[in-house]
Amino acid sequence: MNNNNFDDIRPYDDSEVNEVLARVVASPDFIRAMAHLRFPKLAKYLPWIIRPLIRRGLQSKAAKLNCVHDVQLMVLQYLQQMIDRSVSNLTVSGLEHLPKDRACLFISNHRDIVLDPALVNYALHENGQRTLRIAVGDNLMTQKYVEDLIRVNKSFVVKRSAKSPRDKLKASKQLSAFIHQSLTSDNEHIWIAQREGRAKDGDDRTNPAVISMLGLNRPKTMAFSDYITSLNIVPVAISYEWDPCDIAKAKELQCIAESGCYEKRDSEDINSIVAGFVGQKGHIHLSFGTPLQQPLDSAEAVAAAINEQIWQRYYLHPSNLVAHQQLQGQTLTDSQLLAAQQQLAQRSQGLSAATAERLQQMYAKPVVNQRHEAPAVAANSVADDVAVTEAAANHC
Repeated sequence: MNNNNFDDIRPYDDSEVNEVLARVVASPDFIRAMAHLRFPKLAKYLPWIIRPLIRRGLQSKAAKLNCVHDVQLMVLQYLQQMIDRSVSNLTVSGLEHLPKDRACLFISNHRDIVLDPALVNYALHENGQRTLRIAVGDNLMTQKYVEDLIRVNKSFVVKRSAKSPRDKLKASKQLSAFIHQSLTSDNEHIWIAQREGRAKDGDDRTNPAVISMLGLNRPKTMAFSDYITSLNIVPVAISYEWDPCDIAKAKELQCIAESGCYEKRDSEDINSIVAGFVGQKGHIHLSFGTPLQQPLDSAEAVAAAINEQIWQRYYLHPSNLVAHQQLQGQTLTDSQLLAAQQQLAQRSQGLSAATAERLQQMYAKPVVNQRHEAPAVAANSVADDVAVTEAAANHC
């Protein structure tokens, strides 16, 4: 890679790993954060004891990491522990659709800040594929050690903090060029979300602006549809049976509905990352789609094609079906769904009626989207709902 053009956004390379990790471990803010995360009580009452111990332990671990691959193997260990502790079943489909001779631009729905790309990465690694270069917004890089940790794990920076139209366009052109070079010259997979920010209402829709950004690097002599085909875009549908952040999302949505705004707390993104990582998620399904090869002559057409694959390949869990049936005012009779009904009721305890309905809508939306795109398999009964779920899983 020609790093000079992308030095401020690219992932770190092997030659930088030792220096970056040494800088991270030397950061008092990082040590303080790790102490509070791992030993909250000791960190509060005996910080002068626990922090040096944590620093020495991390220095020992960092000394064994000499390249990006080493870092990713360590991250994989933590990810595997998370899966073992908080995921009842992780299933993957569609890997057979992926070309073996070229890099892919994976565009997925976005529900969890960290886990969405991490799980795609995990699935690719387990299938013997190369790992991803992951797009991460600079809004998450509140401190230098956070940026270092992100970029040393094959992630690159999306400059969302640019303010003026000129700066935004410059940042978008740089990002477009980096993604194109990664795919075509470096033969590196890329992951990017279908929209900025999580789909907190459960409505997975691709923002055409994301597609327009990808096209900024298109040569003037090249047709838009040909350029899009050259990027080898693969839609990915990620479906969580339960979202550890669902109540927080529902409260935020209701706050916006009532007051017109929501003010995010300074630590909210970090808290969401931790909650998503440690919270129980039930069954998670990842479905890899087929590369977009049909002629698509506009950003809106590309976005619609990505939406169609994500909606149709989204695995409908009992939590989705129960929420949809309840919003339709139908009585639940299928025994498969009773446990999900009880879980949803438990999560709704203490919420206002309006916020509880937001929670239902969040889980029900994938059902609504899938049926809108495939009316031939739309169903009106719980039994049919289960059949639709099984059909979606087989189709994925």
